[in-house]
Amino acid sequence: MTATLSAYTTGSSSAPVQARARARRARHRRTVLLFIAPASLGFLIFFGYPLIATIYYSFTKYDLINPPQFVGFDNYIRMFTSEQLIGKAAYNTLWLVIVLTVCRVVFSLGVASVISRLKSGVGLVRTLCYLPSLAPPAAATLAFVFLFNPEFGPVNRFLRLVGIDGGLWFNDPAMSKPALTLLALWGSGELMIIILAALLDVPQEQYEAAELDGAGPIRRFWHVTLPSISPVLLFGVVNSIIYALQFFTQAIVAGSAASGTADVAGNTKFIGAPQNSTLTYPVWLYVQGFRYFNMGYAAAMAVLLFIVSAGFTWLLVRRFRKGQHQEEGA
Repeated sequence: MTATLSAYTTGSSSAPVQARARARRARHRRTVLLFIAPASLGFLIFFGYPLIATIYYSFTKYDLINPPQFVGFDNYIRMFTSEQLIGKAAYNTLWLVIVLTVCRVVFSLGVASVISRLKSGVGLVRTLCYLPSLAPPAAATLAFVFLFNPEFGPVNRFLRLVGIDGGLWFNDPAMSKPALTLLALWGSGELMIIILAALLDVPQEQYEAAELDGAGPIRRFWHVTLPSISPVLLFGVVNSIIYALQFFTQAIVAGSAASGTADVAGNTKFIGAPQNSTLTYPVWLYVQGFRYFNMGYAAAMAVLLFIVSAGFTWLLVRRFRKGQHQEEGA
């Protein structure tokens, strides 16, 4: 009888405790939902809905005026069969993805390595290297077109003083993409700062231990520095690939300025100059959507660009994780 009464009393007293715990958990969930609501709402409005709408319009014929007409996979079939300039645009973008990504990561790593070894004036040098990334892309491109002008540009004038022919730069189809790459390197201060922070975070004890084992500067850099900052380098590679896949403002401004016109919004013939060498995939997407009003076709191009960007990111992250697991297993 006593045991039964004790069990009943314990059970009845634990019920309010459990109710209070459930109430605390519910309040905690409401608080968490309240704090993440603005970010979730912004994600749905500015990413989720546009992505779904783009996918829908990619299966339609839409000119921004008349109602969209469903055409199935016609836009995607057109991209791979009857489109003329999309191959050139894809080639230029792929060129930038490969060359610009490698050069941007290597250049940022090199500049960050030099700054991390400076003994004085570090703040000034770091600021000077970062400032170009704050320049508006259109203004920076116009400045670069002026600097690399083949006739009166300061760069070619200096090169002629030392007996070097500077070339035509933005006016030469063979040199326009390397000139755009130089422009991108000049504005890579953000990535340089991120890599510099990673370099400064590498424990000095690892360098000292490697030096005691007889490792020289190259081996210390290869076996200590690179493994320690490899996640940051992966971020730099992914960021540079996405940056190259979305290369738009610099290309369209450079092509128009090199043609001797400031009319970027009115004349399609100046886009991609010279000889479509600066015609990137996003530029051709813009032309199709907002010049020819083929919004359904432009949406299909945007979906393909999203798939390629996501595929590059997934592949790189997967290979990086696989490499880490192999190192840990070894």
